[in-house]
Amino acid sequence: MEKILINDIQHNLKGELTVPGDKSISHRAIMLGSISHGITEIDNFLMGEDCIATINAFRKMGVEIKEQGSKVIVGGVGLHGLKEPSGIIDAKNSGTTTRLISGILAGQPFESTITGDDSLKKRPMKRVIDPLSKMGAKFLSIDEDYHIPFTISGGNLKGFSYETSVPSAQVKSAILLAGLYADCPTTVIEPSPSRDHSELMLEYFGALIKRHSPTEVSIKPNPRLMGQHIIVSGDISSAAYFMVAGLITEGSDILIKDVNINPTRSGIIRVIEAMDGNISLSDIRKVSNEDVADIHVAYSPNMHGTTISGDIIPTLIDEIPIIAVLSAFANGKTIVKDAAELKVKESNRIDTIVNGLTNMGANIKATNDGFVINGGDLLFGAKIETKKDHRIAMAFAVANLICKGSVILDDEECVNISFPGFFKTLESLI
Repeated sequence: MEKILINDIQHNLKGELTVPGDKSISHRAIMLGSISHGITEIDNFLMGEDCIATINAFRKMGVEIKEQGSKVIVGGVGLHGLKEPSGIIDAKNSGTTTRLISGILAGQPFESTITGDDSLKKRPMKRVIDPLSKMGAKFLSIDEDYHIPFTISGGNLKGFSYETSVPSAQVKSAILLAGLYADCPTTVIEPSPSRDHSELMLEYFGALIKRHSPTEVSIKPNPRLMGQHIIVSGDISSAAYFMVAGLITEGSDILIKDVNINPTRSGIIRVIEAMDGNISLSDIRKVSNEDVADIHVAYSPNMHGTTISGDIIPTLIDEIPIIAVLSAFANGKTIVKDAAELKVKESNRIDTIVNGLTNMGANIKATNDGFVINGGDLLFGAKIETKKDHRIAMAFAVANLICKGSVILDDEECVNISFPGFFKTLESLI
């Protein structure tokens, strides 16, 4: 459904807020709770469409899961207690569901089929299927690139050491989850560190994880995982929109409470600091094995461009759309490179970012692995083609705060994938 955004160019955003629970952690809590013994209680679970797809997938495999508002209670069936799915698993739009559950299904002594929506059917799965196939799982797909739908015949997995060509938390996680069912330890080696939510939560549930270095991790098979109480901290990817809104909107002052600041996810904080944004952290603490803090931001008219590349990219890949909006506001040149992964997200985010900001009058050029923005120019309202990509929709909703005229989103409902209530939260600060 099309949405015309309210624009009053004099917005002053002030207040305190929380954002929905972290999407990555919510997915993993359901998965590990399901294959653990006993009850797992999950507080502040993200009731977005992606995470609900994960709940429904495990219900199809005989796991009892109760929803009580933002609390979810999972009746774990143990590592070997999953049943053959009662039907085809529909991952909807969720790449995380598809890739991570493939690791678990690879270890099961039954056959299962995964499908999804039209967008997910275009996303690459071969880089997950290849290592799982080497471990002994069998995959039948509609094409040689292993797009969904595909069928998995699992069981009798062999532990091994696998070196990935690019850092990917989803690939690493799928292999480690399959490693729970292998005949000997399994090791993943990456060219640079990726998100480590899986390792932290596996440890929390009792798995035997060994970190050889920031880029090499091993898991031992057949642990006795035990249900846990998980408090899902606020998703920094969701907080990022309000961080940038506060930085670019005159007179703004915002406190975002209880945000996950895991170092493998918090690259946007380092970028804002490098651009001289007014940002600070307080009440830093551990919650369910994750680093959490309150984040304060205020209007920062003297921000400048920077170069974003290399090892920091995996720590902020989902935040690049909103970083692009920030860069269009900042003075001078911002270069984003080494981010070809953007092409295989919910949309080709290089194209959707560049096309949208170009339509708003920004000086931005696409490159093979990112883009270059010369910021500081006035933006104008425009109709934005979101490609049903939730992060694109939210990023341009923030751009609307500082443009002349109004942004029109061709689809507003896609934000429900990760942030139900996003527009109400934003309007509450105005």
